[in-house]
Amino acid sequence: MMTHSVTTLFNGPMAFTSTINGHEVRMDTTADDGGENTAPSPKRMMLASLAGCTGMDVVSILNKMKVAFSDFSIDVDAQVKEEYPRIYNEVKITYKIKMAEADKPKMKKAVDLSQEKYCSVSAMFRAFAKMETEIDFL
Repeated sequence: MMTHSVTTLFNGPMAFTSTINGHEVRMDTTADDGGENTAPSPKRMMLASLAGCTGMDVVSILNKMKVAFSDFSIDVDAQVKEEYPRIYNEVKITYKIKMAEADKPKMKKAVDLSQEKYCSVSAMFRAFAKMETEIDFL
């Protein structure tokens, strides 16, 4: 079984730096929550991880299908519960991409494969949130 490990160092007043595979990633929070807003919050970084995970899947799948594309971006919007713990309970992933009309069904297939089979971050999110996807063809 594989184990992932991260070391995280407190920088104060609410900031932390995590070392992940030799890369440093900073986290902080807003002044309203005692931080200095010097870096993204841990919760929002979860959304970035979700976008990165599914994005890498989609690119890999499209490349294997030899589909040309450009202007690819991913927006992730998440609703936060009002009560504690204030977890995400609804998440919408919007894929924006430019490609030939004939390849649009392949993009749908790539998104479906990412969400249903490959993206482990999406699988983790589904354990606590309602997930929705949308594709905007540019």
